[in-house]
Amino acid sequence: MAIRKSIPNETKLRLFSTSAGHCQKPECLEPLFPAEIGGDKHIAEMAHVIPHGDTGPRHEERPAEEFEADSFENLILLCSTCHTIIDKAPESFPRSTILDWKSNHLAALAHKQGIILYENRRQARESVIAAMDESKAIWKEFAPVEGAKSEFNPESETAQIWSLRMKSVILPNHFRIQAIISMNLCHLTAEERETFAQYKEHVRGLSERHVCGVSGRAIRYPQDMDGVFS
Repeated sequence: MAIRKSIPNETKLRLFSTSAGHCQKPECLEPLFPAEIGGDKHIAEMAHVIPHGDTGPRHEERPAEEFEADSFENLILLCSTCHTIIDKAPESFPRSTILDWKSNHLAALAHKQGIILYENRRQARESVIAAMDESKAIWKEFAPVEGAKSEFNPESETAQIWSLRMKSVILPNHFRIQAIISMNLCHLTAEERETFAQYKEHVRGLSERHVCGVSGRAIRYPQDMDGVFS
């Protein structure tokens, strides 16, 4: 049997980013960093739409052309329960259905979270400011700074609290802010659109570090985000 290659961190990062930290089955949409287990560990499973071999759920739908089972396009992020459901009854969950879930996930999640297209910039601003303020308060209290002991001692209490809050509060807030702004792009100025692009790259870097364990590629938070929709 051929040894499977590990799924690249870049693919894992894209999956977590596009899932916004929630199961991508539309009837579920539950958080993948559950608060009831502390919020610092995820329960996500990378489910294959089409399996590796000639057996397994939906194997008969394998494309005739060259196909990579571990590609981003063939993976979806689910909780363990939903992963089991789709693989136990593949005839009820064909490839087209699962890919539709993935394509429409952010819209479905926004609907569940009450994220809407606002009439004006003021309303959009009010919808993001609470999440921004909560994240800033945590950042000021726990974020490691250059020269701080917690920066060099990941076992310190402050470092552990920071890691927990990053996964359970700050990243979910970032995903929510991104969803709100994406829904309200029509209210952004050209300069704000550029800032938003930088902000998304900042969040990708945070996800890469705190979810995938790869550090060093995050860009700094763009300060102009503080005035978005102002």
